[in-house]
Amino acid sequence: MYSRSKKLPFDSMHEECGVFGVYSQENRKVAHTVYYGLYALQHRGQESAGIAVSFADKISYYKGMGLASEVFANGLLDELPEGDIAIGHVRYSTTGASQLLNAQPVVFVGKCGKMAVAHNGNLINTKELRDEMLQQNAVFQTTIDSEVIAIMINSLSDGDIVTGVKRACAKMKGSYALVVMTCDKLIAVRDPYGIRPLSIGTTESDVVVASETCALDAVSADFLRDVRPGEIVVIDSSGIRSEFMDNIPERAKMCIFEYVYFARHDSVLEGYSVYDARKEAGKLLAKYYPVDADLVSGVPDSANVAARGYAEESGIPFVEALAKNRYVGRTFIQPDQRQRENSLNVKMNALRANIRDKRVIIIDDSIVRGTTMRKIIKMLRNAGAKEVHIRICSPIIKHPCHLGIDIQTYSQLIGAYKNEEQIRQSLGADSIHYLSVDQLLSTCDGAHTGFCLGCFNGEYPYPLEEYETDKHKLE
Repeated sequence: MYSRSKKLPFDSMHEECGVFGVYSQENRKVAHTVYYGLYALQHRGQESAGIAVSFADKISYYKGMGLASEVFANGLLDELPEGDIAIGHVRYSTTGASQLLNAQPVVFVGKCGKMAVAHNGNLINTKELRDEMLQQNAVFQTTIDSEVIAIMINSLSDGDIVTGVKRACAKMKGSYALVVMTCDKLIAVRDPYGIRPLSIGTTESDVVVASETCALDAVSADFLRDVRPGEIVVIDSSGIRSEFMDNIPERAKMCIFEYVYFARHDSVLEGYSVYDARKEAGKLLAKYYPVDADLVSGVPDSANVAARGYAEESGIPFVEALAKNRYVGRTFIQPDQRQRENSLNVKMNALRANIRDKRVIIIDDSIVRGTTMRKIIKMLRNAGAKEVHIRICSPIIKHPCHLGIDIQTYSQLIGAYKNEEQIRQSLGADSIHYLSVDQLLSTCDGAHTGFCLGCFNGEYPYPLEEYETDKHKLE
């Protein structure tokens, strides 16, 4: 067990969770299907994992801290019963501390019998909703907004789970992609702005719901379609049917960082390839912000595709400058200050033979605090790089976000009070350039959605100043 306060301050974007659900026409080990889906979604959350299975009018579940492969090791996955419905969750916390109590799915007994809920996103009116439920004598066991959602669904239900979901959604403000399970139904829900992604796939016997299409591929499911913003998809013995929330906005506002960083590059979101978007970002950086150099490289792994795009457009060879230790995740804890400061050396190392006496272009998806990039630049110079030029696949992040990205305050952002030249000086780079908002939007021209750009321009789907947004607000 550990608290977020023990972690090294982050210098990259973090998104809350990945969700996965399966409805099968067969009674079998559906937990295995969910496990493979969660494994494919592990990049979305590495703090905890859980699976719940519906069988014989009961729900059995197991959840724990760490990676899915760690949580379900030693035969624990096989101990989950056979069933025909299951949901799963991997978590990065944006509301509630990182501890087992707050792991998902949330499982409970309510008006509709046994239920389980898994949530990706972040509500901004959680405290208001929780206080309302407390006045109705609700009892909370966790400090996460997902439990608030679950209790509210139950409270507002008239015995029909779909009614409860629809009434609860009318009260919720913020981002949410939900999978809800009863003993006979799997329900997929996406918020009215479609801020977080959710897709549906099918096999010969199963209907599958996942945060990203890469998880559908992992279980050999054929992509059917995206869940639409404001849609409530009900999957049961009669098939797939939909209801829609009231007052759905005309234009969706999916978080554009799904393309920049969050999603796996082999996923397709809203009809457009994440890989293509990132490669185009690299090409635009080369076109608009060229520099004489000997090699171009990406900060592994999310920026490698963009770096290859830059290399293709510029004619400068792509050469690996940084090697990443793939066995160090976000749960890595440094026991003392010196190790915390040196943790980047454990996670990443410069390839000296590749960069010695070279002019190096480094591509990254974003810069948050600047602490990691500053250390990367120093690392490259110490390894013999003659020049280090930085190119970023997104605009300067100037504003906090409370819709599923763990950026709580302006103080966490190097771009909140510095312009491009001041950031260059602070980091110690020879040059630095970011994509503009319009350039970033052009990389996603093929997507069938609008985008939330609040972290760049301060324009959010919801007026965030009206709500309490501290991630520990319920502790």
